[in-house]
Amino acid sequence: MEETISIRALKPSDKPELAKLANNKKVWDNLRDYIPFPYDENDAAFFINLTREENPRQTFAIDFKGKFCGVIGLIVQKDVYRKSAEIGYWIGEPYWGMGVATKAVELITEYGFTELELNRIYTGVFEYNTASMKVLEKNGFEKEGIFKDAIFKNSKVYDEHRFFKLKND
Repeated sequence: MEETISIRALKPSDKPELAKLANNKKVWDNLRDYIPFPYDENDAAFFINLTREENPRQTFAIDFKGKFCGVIGLIVQKDVYRKSAEIGYWIGEPYWGMGVATKAVELITEYGFTELELNRIYTGVFEYNTASMKVLEKNGFEKEGIFKDAIFKNSKVYDEHRFFKLKND
């Protein structure tokens, strides 16, 4: 099964499926608000073009059996934090529960440590997104702490669960 999951550069032909999968309130409920909702093909085209300017590449399409099914990326930090990156990802709802996120996180973590020469990868997860917490834990990420009342999403306040992984773990 794992060989059917890969990460690759986004391409213009991903636009319709990206727009379709990202235009889902259940997906958006776990993302930051700067990602638009509703999400249309213009949003998808803008995003794809943005990722094509990255050097080195930090944002990838997730493929499952040759089909686009989500996005994963690393945001490399600046200044004294330049050896750290924040990981972010989402999977289209039809692909939930299939191990796609777990494998994609494994692949991008390896990429971050080897290709980008990072020492630390971290992320924050909304308190209600237990599936994402399990994905991170399966990949050896450790819970670093809980930031109380740190997230304001859908007019409610939530805790943020912070996870990290070090290169030499």
